[in-house]
Parts: sequence; structure tokens; C-alpha cells
Amino acid sequence: MERGSFFTLICFLLLVFSHLELSEEADVLAVGGLVSDGETLVSALETFELGFFSPGKSRNRYLGIWYKNSPEAVVWVANRNNPIADTNGVLTVSDSGNLVLLNRTKRVVWSSNVSGTAKHPVARLLDTGNLVLKDKKSMPESYLWESFDSPSDTLLAGMKIGWNLKTGEERYLTSWRSVDDPSPGNFTYRLDITGLPQLVIGRGLMKMYRTGPWNGIGFGAVPAVPDLVFKPILISNENEIYYTFKTVGNTINMRLWLNQSGYLQRLISDHGSNRWGVLYSVPFDQCGSYGFCGANSVCSSRRADTCECIQGFIPESQGSTNCVRESSLDCQKGEAFLRLAGVKVPDLSKFHSNENLNPEQCEAECLKNCSCTAYANLSVSDGHTSCLMWFGDLIDISEVSEVYRGEDVFIRLPSSSLGLTGDSSTRNRLIVIILVSIISGLIMLGLVVFINWRKSRKRDQSLHLTRLEGGKDEREVPLFDLSSIEIATDNFSFRNLIGKGGFGPVYKGNLPTGQEIAVKRLSKDSGEERMLIYEYMPNKSLDCLIFDHKRRAQLSWKNRIIGGNDEETKTNRVVGTYGYMAPEYAVDGTFSVKTDVFSFGMLLLEIVSGKRNRGYNHPDHRNNLLGHAWLLWNEDRALELMDTVLEESCVKSEVLREPGDSFSATRTTTMLTENEVTISILQAR
Repeated sequence: MERGSFFTLICFLLLVFSHLELSEEADVLAVGGLVSDGETLVSALETFELGFFSPGKSRNRYLGIWYKNSPEAVVWVANRNNPIADTNGVLTVSDSGNLVLLNRTKRVVWSSNVSGTAKHPVARLLDTGNLVLKDKKSMPESYLWESFDSPSDTLLAGMKIGWNLKTGEERYLTSWRSVDDPSPGNFTYRLDITGLPQLVIGRGLMKMYRTGPWNGIGFGAVPAVPDLVFKPILISNENEIYYTFKTVGNTINMRLWLNQSGYLQRLISDHGSNRWGVLYSVPFDQCGSYGFCGANSVCSSRRADTCECIQGFIPESQGSTNCVRESSLDCQKGEAFLRLAGVKVPDLSKFHSNENLNPEQCEAECLKNCSCTAYANLSVSDGHTSCLMWFGDLIDISEVSEVYRGEDVFIRLPSSSLGLTGDSSTRNRLIVIILVSIISGLIMLGLVVFINWRKSRKRDQSLHLTRLEGGKDEREVPLFDLSSIEIATDNFSFRNLIGKGGFGPVYKGNLPTGQEIAVKRLSKDSGEERMLIYEYMPNKSLDCLIFDHKRRAQLSWKNRIIGGNDEETKTNRVVGTYGYMAPEYAVDGTFSVKTDVFSFGMLLLEIVSGKRNRGYNHPDHRNNLLGHAWLLWNEDRALELMDTVLEESCVKSEVLREPGDSFSATRTTTMLTENEVTISILQAR
């Protein structure tokens, strides 16, 4: 019995170890092992794959790493400058402990070039996308070589771009030459450390784009994406300074890609998906192009005249975007500062920084030096600030929107440029004008406040729908004052930003009652700011259940509701979510009180069928969901549209309703609440 048990144990252990050995073969290459063209290494969780590929229309073969579910997303290339002309390439680990790529004649096309030798060298493809070479007997993260030290055109989470301060080695991204040629192209993306650290896209020695300086939580003038998605990181010590990032959670893939045209895109996808979305792209617009407006000018895409001289400056010549001072600085007559709010700070070409000065001291220090042309006080780390002072022309200033990280810059001007000097009669006249203007402004402000107060009272009376039930006043559509919403959202803090669509950003907030809300801050296209307030749904909207084949059965007929998460689309003619907009509105921009009934009807179709309207094509007739529903209705087969998981819980009389004309939303609401006939969107429009 004991001998049998011992034999069983030995067999079990052999089985386990053989399984482990087999599992290692998928992501490990040892001495004598080969990866031939057509074979691959796959990381343990099957996130990344290494093998040979031909980019675009090229027939040349390259050794690269890509996402296994998205082979077109190549993140690293070994032999960028030395393609293999046929399919006889081989990757192996040499006896000396190097990764080597050989062609058909066994000539070394590429090598890891590790100095020294390792006793038990092995190569492994990690689930981070990092190909590492190490001694099998060494510590887990003690690498002889790693692909992360030799970036191509892509930065993955955990990769570094920056400088080794002891060796002078720099890591940076280089674009491909073209979609068919991964050899180093014209553009680079690197960490500029000549001043405060900032990221720069370059073309040769020319700057094409730059971020603002690091401000402790991110780089200036870059979208302030919440930490729910990823976290930017800057490490600076005596040995190295570098930028990297990490994703939040394990549900997404993210890569920073410098394409062959010189644009940098932060791409994101769900883990396991082959669809990539653009989180943001830089340069965002022409104002993102380095120095687009010349010296001492501010670039703004919001103005008809994109480039405008700073106050106190005039164009250097007719048609020039370079600006010069209208009056030269003169320390003897006293000067003041003009505040530029929410801008990307000037480039740090001629500047001085001091981390020991507060804003008041920074201003005083700038005034002491007649060559100081501007200053700013920036956050550089938690609780620490840096006083920046510029000397000479101010280059590459641009306005940035509220979702980007802008700073306040104070421009030094002669007091004459700010209207603060002149002879006594001029000053007296100026004082009178200012006083009259202030008094007139106060009177006008009082009138505006009074008119708005009257309007708000009327609006409150019309919008607060009340009804008496049991002697109590129930408000079905409550309104909130702005101060309450500002308090609830921490003054619309970036930390509370949870999303952004075509209509504007969405913030999470907490009311004094403890209720969580979502506040959509509508875009200010009309000059007014409006907000929509929703109940915050921590578990996401229920479309996550409706359109999930495994979870949809959890919702019966009576408790099934819908909530779309498609991106809102904003065009020059219409604003809305495609797939829910009435055809006459989406195509011709024609809007009426009946338009929203179409949208409501589309939601009902999705609720009943469990299918999305957008992207749905029936295999038999290629119609979308609406067309398919109309065909079934005309053939008296409307019940076939219903989600099969609702067959037992549905009330068929509620599913089958007669189609009628398109009514207004008010009449639709009345009919639904009185249990009358449901409005159908299937009626021909």
C-alpha cells in the first residue's frame, strides 16, 4: 500500500513538473532553443506575442512584439535597420548569453550585445510586453538585458523615457519611417530636462510640440485624465530622471504611440479586445505646434485671429506673428505685471528657477532684475512650488481649455502699457473715466441681477412641477443653485471628473443629504453655462446587463430599463447620439417637439430586443434594428423581435401595441402614465 502511494505521488509530481515545463515553453527561450519565422513566443497570460512580421505592403521580415489579440499593434521591433529579405530568420540564445537574430546564412542581423557571460541564460516575454534576458539562477527581476531599454515608437506602462544621469544614456521614442518601414523615422519623443522636465516631440534639432513643465501631478497643457484610467509618473533622483505611467486596474491596455507623421496618440482598449480608441492626441490643433504664433504672442484656437500679441506688445512688422514691446522696460519708473490665466507657460529657453520663493517673493525677485520679462509660480511636487522667471522673448504661449492643465503667467510691462502713468491732467481724466465707468457698471450690474432674479423666479415657477398628494408638495423636477453644485463637486475638481462627451465634462458630486450625483456641465456654446444633474450610478448603467449575453437574463420584463454609453457626437449641424436621433434631425437638422419621441422609441426597441441599434445588421436582409423591427411588424411577427430571455416574464399585450402617429413628448408621457397605447416609432416618417 505504501509503495503504491509513493508511486502515485511520484507520478503526480512528474505530471506537475512536466506541465510547468510545457507552460514555460510558450514564453521562454533557452540556449539552443529557436524561434523560427512562423513560430512565436507568447507571454504567460497571452497578452503579448513575439515573432516575425512584415509591416504594411513590405515583404521584408522583422522580429517584433505585438498584442496577441491585436497583431497590427506592434510595440517593439528588434532589427529596425536590418530587415531580413526572406522567411529564414531565426531567433536564439547564444552560448555567450546573448539574444541573436540570424538570417539564412547564419549571419547576425541583430543582437542584445550583452557584455560578459551568463551560466544559465534564458529569454522570457513578460506580460508587460518586456522581452528580458536573464540568468535563470539569478533574482527574478535581475535582468542582463531588456527590450524596455531600447524603445521603438511605443511607450507601454512601466517603460521609461528619460536619462541615466551617471552614464548619460537616454531612452526615447522614434517614429517609424512609414507604415511599410519600421526603421527610425523623422520624429522623436523625449524628456527635455534643460529646465523643469517637459515632454517634447522633435524633428531633428527642431521642436515640433512640447507639453508644459511637470507640476507634481502631470505635465502642463495635457488632458487631465482622472486617475481612474492611468497615472503619469516622473521619477527624479541622483541616478536617473525619467517619465513613465501605470494603468489603473487590469481591465485595460494602454500604449503611447508616436506615429510616422509626428503625432503622439494615447490609445486605450479593453483587455482582450482588438479595438483601440484614442484617449487624446497631440498636437491637438495648430496652437499645439511649437512657436506657431511667434515671440511674445498668445495662440488661441477659440479666436478668429488665432495669434494675438500680448498686451503691451505690437507686431514686429505688418503680417508678422512675432511681437515686440510697445514701450521698453525701464526699472527707474516702476513697472507692474499683466496676468495671463490658464495658459501653457512659455518655453524654458532663457529662465531661472528657485524653489524657495512664494508667489509674492517671486514677483519681488523678478522686479529686482531689469532683464526679467515674466514669472510664474508652479507646483512641482506635493506641497512644493517653484518660482520661474523668464529673460528675453516669450515663446510658445497658448490658451488651454479647462480640462487641460494651464498655469497663470505674469508678464512684466511698463506702467504706461497698463495705463498707470502720464501727466497730472491725463491721470485726473483717467480717474474720472474710471470712476464713471465703475458707477455705470454697478448700475448695469444691478439691473442685470434684478432681471435675472425675476426670470429665475418665473423659471422656478414653470419648471418646478408640483402636485398635491395627501396634502404634501412633491417636486418631480427639482432645481439646484450653482453654489450647491460647486460644493458637491468640490468646485468641479479634476479629481471628481468621471467622463467627457460632446456636450461637456461630467463630474461626480455628493449632496449634503449624502446622495451621490453626476453633474454634466454643458458646453458654453451659447455664452451661458447649463448643467444637467443625474443620479450617480456606481455600478454603471444597466446597458451593461441588457447587452451582455450572459447577464441579460438577470433583468425580467418589468424591471428592464436602458442606459446608453455610446459617445456623444457633436457636429456643426446637430448634436446628439447617432442611432437615437430622428432621421430628419440627423440628416437635415430639422427639429420639432416630436423628435425626442423617436429617441425614446429607439430605447424601447433596444430594451425589448436586447440589441444595440448602432452596429446591428441582420444577416438575412442587412437592415438595422429599426428596419428589422418594421419588417417583422408588417409580417405580424413582432414577437420575434423580443429578447428570448424575456419570453417567460413578459406581458405580450404590452409588447404588441398598435403603431400610431408621432406625438409630442408631453402627450407620450400622458399616454404612458395613463396606460394608454404606446407610441410607435415604426410608423413611416
